[in-house]
Amino acid sequence: TVPILINTALYAVIGIVIFAIGFLILDLLTPGKLWEEIGPKQNVAVAIFAGAFAIGLAIIVGAAIHG
Repeated sequence: TVPILINTALYAVIGIVIFAIGFLILDLLTPGKLWEEIGPKQNVAVAIFAGAFAIGLAIIVGAAIHG
């Protein structure tokens, strides 16, 4: 059971890293600063777009890891 836990943790770390890289790429591709638009400016449209992107990316990463 220990190798299963190690594999699970490894896949979780890989998924989180891929997710973070995807969000960094999103921030680079969008005009302006993503977190500045969401936080101080309270731009709801950007927040909805970022949330939809996060859900889509999580589904893709999860499906790729699951196989």
